[in-house]
Amino acid sequence: MRAVFVDAPGDLDALVIKDVPDPQPGPEDVLIEVAYAGCNWADTQVRSGIYPHPPEYPCVPGFEVSGKVLATGDAVSGLSAGDRVVAIPPLGGYAQKCLAPAATVYKLPDDIAMDVGAAFQIQALTAYHMLHTVYRLKKDDVVLVHAAGGGVGLLAIQLAVKAGARVIGTVGTRGKEQKALAYGAEVVVNNKDEDFVEVVMERTDGRGADLALDSIGATMLDRTFDAVRLLGHVINIGEAEGKPFDNLRDRILPRSISFTRFSITHVIPDARLWKRGLDYTVQGIQEGWLNIPIVNAIPLDNVRDMHRQMESRQIAGKLLLSMNW
Repeated sequence: MRAVFVDAPGDLDALVIKDVPDPQPGPEDVLIEVAYAGCNWADTQVRSGIYPHPPEYPCVPGFEVSGKVLATGDAVSGLSAGDRVVAIPPLGGYAQKCLAPAATVYKLPDDIAMDVGAAFQIQALTAYHMLHTVYRLKKDDVVLVHAAGGGVGLLAIQLAVKAGARVIGTVGTRGKEQKALAYGAEVVVNNKDEDFVEVVMERTDGRGADLALDSIGATMLDRTFDAVRLLGHVINIGEAEGKPFDNLRDRILPRSISFTRFSITHVIPDARLWKRGLDYTVQGIQEGWLNIPIVNAIPLDNVRDMHRQMESRQIAGKLLLSMNW
């Protein structure tokens, strides 16, 4: 099979396609013929060597896939060869075939296309569990969503609006606000033109947001605490701008704000919780109120271009790596 390897961390040239033997499933593994692999910011971190949970190199990036089951381990039940599935492998998704633990493999309904299957898992489930597991979103809550025009942001907007919440978004690139507004955000602040803290305070009569979702880190995360109410909550899922400042304690004290650095991988071990999120998001896709914004499906041979587009931060939605079924 063909697979994308990172032999050692580096720039785009670190992504190298190789022909390698097919992986063999262990007792609790599922071997999947990959149709699409989702591209996530974490993949670029793995490639460049700054992922918070460093893998061993060489490695094959890729944390989410859609495809068909080829084989299962002896201890796996409920899955058979030919089943249409989505999965969250620990790595290895950028390949024509990959292994995934059976606990992370989910049968994809026939009315959901393979490209959508590879596009919703990490981003939609990250948004769902921030809103409904880490926090308990209520009707009329005000949610501040940074990077509102990105993949997680667009899904968080839709999920929050479905729950009856109000959403204030921010973007750093002109034009990205359009899709966020179309998906239900009440207002979207372009950080080049406006101060999001002032906008939040104006829209909440000085109270502040109930919840803030941040994937930017550094300066953006630091200022976010000024936009959150007494006893509010801030959830951070990434550091696109840089690591958080070493002042979190000082920033949460003035309003008794709670803070979570969330990773979707910490939900996976709880099978019932994991399935609940999948069932909810899949139902939303089927009912038509949860739109999965796919920007492009890029052939395996052009994987470097996929990372280039991701790192440009111009993408309003999801990039996929296509295995050209």
